[in-house]
Amino acid sequence: MAETTSIVSGVARRYASALFEVALEGDAVDAVGRDLDTFDGALAGSADLRRLVQSPVFSSDEQTRAVSAVLSMLGIGGYAANFIGLAARNRRLFVLPGMIEAYRQLVAAHRGEQVAEVTSAHSLTEDQISSLSSALASVAQGKQIRIVPKVDPSIIGGLIVKVGSRMIDTSLKTKLTSLKVALKEVR
Repeated sequence: MAETTSIVSGVARRYASALFEVALEGDAVDAVGRDLDTFDGALAGSADLRRLVQSPVFSSDEQTRAVSAVLSMLGIGGYAANFIGLAARNRRLFVLPGMIEAYRQLVAAHRGEQVAEVTSAHSLTEDQISSLSSALASVAQGKQIRIVPKVDPSIIGGLIVKVGSRMIDTSLKTKLTSLKVALKEVR
């Protein structure tokens, strides 16, 4: 399983690197990022689109036609549309979420930013995000912090913060799990 994940992440990085280089040469890094974010949002919001992207049942032609229609509907064109279309033609749509994340990481590295993925039980306010950004600045070793908020109600409360290879888990779910384990050891 780990080997398969490694292969998939390698494919995602290669595709993302190629897109980033083309976007950088074409001075379109931000525009491509916005288009990929738009597509990623549509992917998160549509079970049908996720099924199209993840299912091996659809042929390359079917995926290409369907993705082309979705891109047109979302107003995505240029490099991002060509990139997503290429992924469809090459039967690599199932790796697209990884490609989008790898592209974001390349953009952040290019800008000297450090990405902090913050998972909370509820949506964070702008003030909370700003406070977190300030607090995490010391961890970032002089780099600008860009917070990517995520919501996961299953953590109940608290936060899970991932910055680079570091993870700080102050979620209530983890604390309750630790307490449960400790209580089992006492018996």
